[in-house]
This record gives sequence, C-alpha cells and structure tokens, in this order.
Amino acid sequence: MSRLRHMMSPLDFSTDELDRLFDVAGDIEHNMGAYAHACDGRIMATCFYEPSTRTRLSFETAMLRLGGKTIGFADASNSSASKGESVSDTIRVISCFADICAMRHPKEGAPMVAAEKSLIPVINAGDGGHQHPTQTLTDLLTIRSLYGSLSGFTIGLCGDLKFGRTVHSLINALSRYQNIHFIFISPQELRVPDYITEMLSSKGITYEEVVRLEDVMPRLDLLYMTRVQKERFFNEEDYIRLKGFYVLDKAKMQLAKKEMFVLHPLPRVNEISVDIDDDPRAAYFRQVQYGLYVRMALILTLLDLTDEHMNEGLLKTY
Repeated sequence: MSRLRHMMSPLDFSTDELDRLFDVAGDIEHNMGAYAHACDGRIMATCFYEPSTRTRLSFETAMLRLGGKTIGFADASNSSASKGESVSDTIRVISCFADICAMRHPKEGAPMVAAEKSLIPVINAGDGGHQHPTQTLTDLLTIRSLYGSLSGFTIGLCGDLKFGRTVHSLINALSRYQNIHFIFISPQELRVPDYITEMLSSKGITYEEVVRLEDVMPRLDLLYMTRVQKERFFNEEDYIRLKGFYVLDKAKMQLAKKEMFVLHPLPRVNEISVDIDDDPRAAYFRQVQYGLYVRMALILTLLDLTDEHMNEGLLKTY
C-alpha cells in the first residue's frame, strides 16, 4: 500500500482527484457486479459515537457490496467510550482489527485526533457541526450526475445554514469550482456563519442572503434544502419556532425552472412536503443512491485498490 491517507475534509482531495473519484463512482453505478470482490478479505470498522441511520448503513453497505466485512458500534454507550476510553486509544485498538475505519463523533476534530494515531485510513463520517465530508462527496457527485457539471450554476441553500455541517462542507467544496453563485435562504437566527461569507468574498465568489424562498425560486438551478436540527439547539422554544420556517411544497415548486433539481442530505422532518416526492426534479432519494457509489469509490481509493480493480471497468464505460 502507498502512504497512509485519510478523509477528514472534502478539501483533502484536489479537484482532479475528485474527478477521478467521481469517475470511479460512475463506473460502479453502471458496473456494480465488477466490484463484488474488490475488498475480499478486508474489514471496515464503523465507529459511530453519535446516532446515524443513513450514513452508517451506507458505509456498511458500501463495504459489503465490495465483498468486505464490517465491525463496529452504532452508539458510544456500546463501546468502551462509556468506560472513559479515549478516541486515540480506541483507534489504536481498532487498527489491530480492521483495514479502514469510518468514524462519526459529536466533538469537532475527534476523527482528526483518531487519524493522527491510526495505523489504518480513517474517514470522517461527521464531527459535530464541523464537517461531513462523505455527504459532501455525495452532493458533488449528485450535482455532477444530474446537472452535468460542477461549474456555472446558481444554487440556493435553504434552512439551517448556521449549524448545518453539510451546508458548510458543500459551500467550501463548491468554492473551488468556476462561476457558481450562492443564494443563502434562512431566517436571521440561522444565517450562514461569517467565516463562510468572508471566505467567499476573499475568493471573489458572489452570494446573496435572503429570507423568503419564494423570492428566489425562479432563479435557481439547484435547491439544497436542510432541516432545522433539534440536537443543535439549546433552547426548545427557539427550535419549535424555527422548525417550520420553510416548507417546500407544490406551490413553491411551480415557481421553479423545469430543470431545477432539489437536494436534501436527509433525514427530513417537514421541510419538504411528501407531495413533491414524485416530481422528477426531486432528487434527494437518488442522492442517497449516489452516496453508496461514492463511498464505495472512496473505500477503494483509500485502500489503494483503484488500479487493481478499476482500470478495466473504467475503460469500458469511459
């Protein structure tokens, strides 16, 4: 294996490396059977100190689809963390058992601490309100697959832009591509943090901040909806007041372009009406499927198995 590599942030990969990763994910989409034994004999540890359904199951399914096996825990109470074991010690133990680890933790930076002590690749599966890099990879692959490019569009990000780690990661990742205009749609209390807007300004990237979704719907090429996250609020009253601030329904969708796609990292609560699930522009369940493909591609990349298993398939498809 080449040098040990981790995935802590989408920015850990250059845009060229991401293109390669997405090409591999696209080949997996069309040639799933060709990868059924790519990780034979390999083990992934999923260490989730924070509850998750989609992300954990997506990682585990990705490894199983590649022919590997999974071990791990779905809650900190089911691990030695409940006894006071540190993340550093946990990953040193896990390194003795597994070939790669996906870690979610409520504390920002915990997966980075693990990576510094790990003997195996570590994937940040979400750390507090900080990063969620594989969701961002999922979002980028979805946009590229549906829109045809990662450049030259207007994207609206709506809802909880203050605490949403998926939003922060996506904005940072998209800031490396050309001619993207951001429209941030949120109540005053959930505005995107200043460090995000300062970063965009420093790069000469245009953005707007608005409150009403209806005002900007006709201009959007992509709409990224988010839920108001109860677990990020200290005040129950604030959560109740803001959770229903935006609801995407048929009336609002009538204002949108015929080719505008709606994305959502899921889970949703009430911010997207089920009435639009059958709208061809509703892409959030396809987004989940793309998440499987991109995690399979990432596992293979970090395990340095790309050349061995992918070249033939990529030549056939691309």
